[in-house]
Amino acid sequence: MIFPPFEASFAQVGMWITERMGRAGSAYHMPLVIRFDGPLDATALLLACEAVIRRHPVLSSAIAENDGLPVEVAGARPEVRIRVTEDLTELIRAETLRPFDVERGPLARFTLARLAPERYALIVVAHHLVFDGESKDVLVRDLAAFYNGRTLPRLATAYHQFAADERTRVTADLAEARAYWGPRWREPGETRLPGLPGGRRGAAPARAHTFLAHPPEVPGVSRFELFLAAVHTLLYMYGNATPCCAIDLSTRTPAVRDNIGLFVNELPISSRPSPELTVAGLARRLHTELREMYRFRAVPLARAVRGVRPRTALAAVSVSYRKRREEPEFTGLATTVDWAAFNHSVRSVLHFQAVDTPDGLLVIMQYGSDSGSPEVPPEVARTAEDLLVIMNNPDMSVSADLSAAAPDLAGAIREIWQEVLGIDEIGDDEDLFDLGGHSLTITQIIARMRKRLGVEVSLDVFFDTPTITGVVAAVLDAEPAVSGT
Repeated sequence: MIFPPFEASFAQVGMWITERMGRAGSAYHMPLVIRFDGPLDATALLLACEAVIRRHPVLSSAIAENDGLPVEVAGARPEVRIRVTEDLTELIRAETLRPFDVERGPLARFTLARLAPERYALIVVAHHLVFDGESKDVLVRDLAAFYNGRTLPRLATAYHQFAADERTRVTADLAEARAYWGPRWREPGETRLPGLPGGRRGAAPARAHTFLAHPPEVPGVSRFELFLAAVHTLLYMYGNATPCCAIDLSTRTPAVRDNIGLFVNELPISSRPSPELTVAGLARRLHTELREMYRFRAVPLARAVRGVRPRTALAAVSVSYRKRREEPEFTGLATTVDWAAFNHSVRSVLHFQAVDTPDGLLVIMQYGSDSGSPEVPPEVARTAEDLLVIMNNPDMSVSADLSAAAPDLAGAIREIWQEVLGIDEIGDDEDLFDLGGHSLTITQIIARMRKRLGVEVSLDVFFDTPTITGVVAAVLDAEPAVSGT
């Protein structure tokens, strides 16, 4: 598709400048992996990929310079290839790290990997200039529709039309946005983070440490607001008097609900916790502050205040949060989607990517590391453990001693067993089944442990080690780390 140059969106302008400075690395590469088990019709899937590319022309665009300004132009059409491999992990890594030509394109690529006669994986890697987190949902949904033989209506609004409308809206909101940000924005200083260089703000090679959390419900705040308050509390406990995080906010409008593209604005949010404040209290403060900020969610900070330097992140610690949609069905196939595939880079000192799933809050901690070691540094593991303690205890003070706030795990589990089994005293090494426990008893215990302690234990643990000592050991082995990459 050929179209004339269009003025780039605000988000694209900032990203393009960072790319031009050579500071981005793979920080703006966004991989997505879909695994298929069953009799996949490879030809139909490749045709579905082509249909997605036609439906979303932004994937065939590029960002070029025109008289010193970035503009959206027609770029090379995204690649759709098929490969045979026995090493999917290495192929994903290679496709993720392969550079993009921002000015010529393509800014997306599709690789179908054949792993076995009835096992495939589709690797999609797109540049953030034309893609965002919610675009992953749109792409998978559209891909499934086309593979299943459905047709989809033409999109009413193109990305360049959204960018033009956004400029109009931002112009109308600019005066109020400047009044809002004037007393709030200060260039963040060095952030204290154990074992990490708190003063650096730029993309760097990185590793990821992943864990699953089960934060309790707090009246009056969302799970995102509680998570953000936990991160602010963590920074405050580490000696940062005025914690500041950069957060990604969606700028989508109803007109582009079904579009692929870059619909994100990064904005900073700071807090001034006081020692007597609880984590839940801080979450409620942030709730109020965010509601004010949302009025100007489309206004880039650099438009509202002076002196904002072009960087890959506005603060040393950044946060992105999204709810995972249900995975669409591909007819006749069992599919799994890796929504949080890692790009092997971090755009700040520490980035928290939180994905709200039916199984809990999946948290991916991305941190700078060029050591090549697969081991998670003790300081990073401790940061994850501290964050879990904070999330699981929203009534604790933001100045509490974390070691004292950590629950007596064995005592808490014993209390749950006593309640469910109706027994007053249970020893650490007494067998659950000898005490009268059974499968339904175990599911009740698991549910209460999830709700009260924020931990998830499988049925197998109780069958293999049906004692309090055994369950405690399993919890400590599994939390907080699910994986390190």
